[in-house]
Amino acid sequence: MAVFISHSPAETIAWAEDYAKTLHAGDTVLLDGNMGAGKTVLAKGIARGLGISDEITSPTYAYINSYADKLFHFDCYRVLSERQAIELGFSDYFAAGGICLVEWSENIAGLLPENCKRVHISGMGDGAREIRS
Repeated sequence: MAVFISHSPAETIAWAEDYAKTLHAGDTVLLDGNMGAGKTVLAKGIARGLGISDEITSPTYAYINSYADKLFHFDCYRVLSERQAIELGFSDYFAAGGICLVEWSENIAGLLPENCKRVHISGMGDGAREIRS
């Protein structure tokens, strides 16, 4: 497991841009971390690394944001069951051939594809973050 210490959102984005270069179509990445840890900042960097210039926002209320049909960003914080996730069409995105970023993945654990990658981000104080991948 690799560990990176980020001292700013810009460093987190730069790390995530490099991380994006390791991803392939069909990959699912579980973004773990507490509320406000920086998961959406990671998503912004991954999108930039994939050549996506859209503004990346948290999908908290939309559940899923789709970017250029090659990046799908899920926020499962408000998903109450796997059945709800199925009804929202989550499984279709995993089979769409893009890269899926999933926040709060534990809420849909039974729907996740095999061989997911995982990135954990946690605050260290003074704006620093520890990123483990």
